Amino acid sequence: MRSDYRPSGDLTARARIRDAALDLFGAEGINRVSVRAIAVKAGVSPALVLHHFGSKQGLRAACDQYVISRVRGEPDHSEAPDTRDAGVDWENTAGLGAMLEAAGSVRRYLARAFLDGTPQAAALFDEIVRTTGAWLERGAEEGWARPADDPRARAAIYVTWLLAPLAFDAHLARVLEVADLHDLDATLRYSRAALDIYTHGLFTDERALTAWDAITAARRTR
Repeated sequence: MRSDYRPSGDLTARARIRDAALDLFGAEGINRVSVRAIAVKAGVSPALVLHHFGSKQGLRAACDQYVISRVRGEPDHSEAPDTRDAGVDWENTAGLGAMLEAAGSVRRYLARAFLDGTPQAAALFDEIVRTTGAWLERGAEEGWARPADDPRARAAIYVTWLLAPLAFDAHLARVLEVADLHDLDATLRYSRAALDIYTHGLFTDERALTAWDAITAARRTR
């Protein structure tokens, strides 16, 4: 499988260090990875890592910010000018495929971060929910997403469902009979199933929704 970060000629030294940290933090966990190991993977000196980020925690913060920028669809300004993307173009399937493959290290990083259960992971989750909520609200205004009675709850559940495969990656990989859930082919398979549910729905009538609303109404009258 192709590397999740681009050759050194396409990235600044700072971006190479960040991408190496994303890979190692995602594979081994932040506490198990040394600054020296990150430097070796990035092809730089440990001193240069500290020069750019100050400490390992500073590097983690930079990784978190990069993940948030990817969620927002922002261009990566740390890349060389001729290799920067301009956000997600849903009509450009080649570009979208490249973006999904490059995001493998981000998916691994998120999986490890949320399993670590640190305050930084909690803050990252909250920011992803806020960003996703704003995106869905914009979609409702533009007509490509349905309005919600409880936008905050919808955004939180949507994010949780999107991230669930990362937390259950070993189990999902076993059920789907794939070696690596973060491989692009596996990602396309399970995310296609999720998108089908989000786009077309799952139930053919409102009996489940009606039952839930009836329970809520009954509790309010107690």
